[in-house]
Amino acid sequence: MNAAMNLERQSEEALALLHRVASRHASPALASSFGAEDMVLTDLIARHALPIRIFTLDTGRLPPETYTLIDRVREHYQLPIDVFFPDHHALESFVREHGANAFYRSVELRQHCCAIRKTAPLVRALSGSGAWITGQRRAQSTTRTDVPVEEFDQSHGLWKFNPLADWVDADVWQYLRGHGVPYNPLHDRGYPSIGCAPCTRAIEPGEDIRAGRWWWEQPEHKECGIHRRPLGIAVRVETTIGEP
Repeated sequence: MNAAMNLERQSEEALALLHRVASRHASPALASSFGAEDMVLTDLIARHALPIRIFTLDTGRLPPETYTLIDRVREHYQLPIDVFFPDHHALESFVREHGANAFYRSVELRQHCCAIRKTAPLVRALSGSGAWITGQRRAQSTTRTDVPVEEFDQSHGLWKFNPLADWVDADVWQYLRGHGVPYNPLHDRGYPSIGCAPCTRAIEPGEDIRAGRWWWEQPEHKECGIHRRPLGIAVRVETTIGEP
């Protein structure tokens, strides 16, 4: 099977899964960071007018290119994008105690920062949804080699779907370019994985595609908590939500 035929088959399988999610689960949502994989899923959802909500987590420290892409996606697809922000009380308390760039000092502080800026807002973003969809792929990193196509997320009590779990980099980029899908220009500057600006750098040829995320940490730590929830930290952060 040639590359074009293989991509067509993979796209049809991903679309079939999205249709199934939309038909069987109430208020399904795509959690998008506007990376390349999320843009594939956004295009499939928009192209086929699927009743799947799209949301993103604005950590307050995203690269300017990401904010520009969010606006471009709204205009290009004429789709609403729900944006969720960190609780300002929890964030102010963290920065006051530890400093704005505390995440460089230890894994624990970095995970605490991620919990405030991402994990806690995700709880609110998923409220009312019967399923959530992500762009996770097994080829992305050592922490994702066993990502299933579908799983039950015990932390949030709902089904989680990863339609592109078995796609490789070439599949993603063949789809984006073949369908004229807008994407973050940082990808063309050596950023295969894009998160918060101070926690993301370009990678060198031959490096792992997530080598530019939290590059000062060991590979097994390179998750923000959304997909590998740091329970102790997340619980402490969530108890601060709404406190003065």
